[in-house]
Amino acid sequence: MSDYLTLISQLNYLHGKPSCSGLLKQQAIDFKVDEVLPFEFSDDGEHMLVKIEKTGENTSWVAKMLAEACQVNPNVISYAGLKDRHAVTTQWFSIQIPGKDNVALSEELGEGVRVLATARHNRKLKRGSLSGNNFVIRLRDVSDIEQALERASKVAESGVPNYFGSQRFGRGASNIDNALNMFAGKRIRSREKRSMYLSAARSLVFNHAISQRIEQQLFTQVLNGDVMKFATSNAHFVANQVDQGIVERYLQGEIELSAPMVGKGELASQDKALEFESSVLAAYPEIVSGLADAGLKMERRALALRPKDFSFKAEGNDLVLSFFLSAGNYATSILREIVNCEGEGNDHISE
Repeated sequence: MSDYLTLISQLNYLHGKPSCSGLLKQQAIDFKVDEVLPFEFSDDGEHMLVKIEKTGENTSWVAKMLAEACQVNPNVISYAGLKDRHAVTTQWFSIQIPGKDNVALSEELGEGVRVLATARHNRKLKRGSLSGNNFVIRLRDVSDIEQALERASKVAESGVPNYFGSQRFGRGASNIDNALNMFAGKRIRSREKRSMYLSAARSLVFNHAISQRIEQQLFTQVLNGDVMKFATSNAHFVANQVDQGIVERYLQGEIELSAPMVGKGELASQDKALEFESSVLAAYPEIVSGLADAGLKMERRALALRPKDFSFKAEGNDLVLSFFLSAGNYATSILREIVNCEGEGNDHISE
């Protein structure tokens, strides 16, 4: 077992660890995900788009089903992101069929797989080309529904730590061990695996930065030299002097605190914030140097995750949550602050 597994599994809670528990994904209908794309379709071009609702199947298997139904090579099938198997999910697929009309598909593509709509577009769907996902999650048999409702209210008010979920690190944190072996000189031929290991190592440092800010009671405090990210873009600036104007913009949600996504170059933070972030990176010298040598750029990511359109309600002893997450954020970061989830243990990324 990796020495990093404890660091991954024992991250600090913003609102303290919940004492109530609930059952996650006891039925597929308990976890509903609806993909949201960021663009309108062109209604022309060589790509047929198909919106699928699937239950009990993974994304790659559905892609194979579509290839067979359309009598095309699976290589011409693409999609914006992976979706859970143990859930009811909707997502779009693109099929490159130049010079051909849309294929007439039956409504039932297979058991648990339904065709909801078709369209035409002039570009294929690329991985990551989505706005995010709408979630509706039912946690069953919550042991203390009143506490769960109270904690959900806190999430609505202040958000949660924007942690990367444990899925990113592999079983037993194996992706971190593989990253360290790669940094030590082991050759990894697969580009996909190299990318996965680099992402895991980077995410480990980011998570630790958040956890330490919580432990030092700095999660909602703007330090001199903090790198402030604009809420509506990836642009950022350094708060060299924290004055009332900066604080008000932060409290109003116009700007937000960020933490480093380690790579090549110097930390953008200064003063007190630089001291803090340097102390975090000092705990991971092999990872920091390995990521820099791999050529990743130093970037920033928001410290807090604030789900949009967040609502919650009790139905008996069940808690039903509804929210939108932009691409790259984890539903488990929301759930862990409300209830200790039992049952299906997969992470749920909005990708």
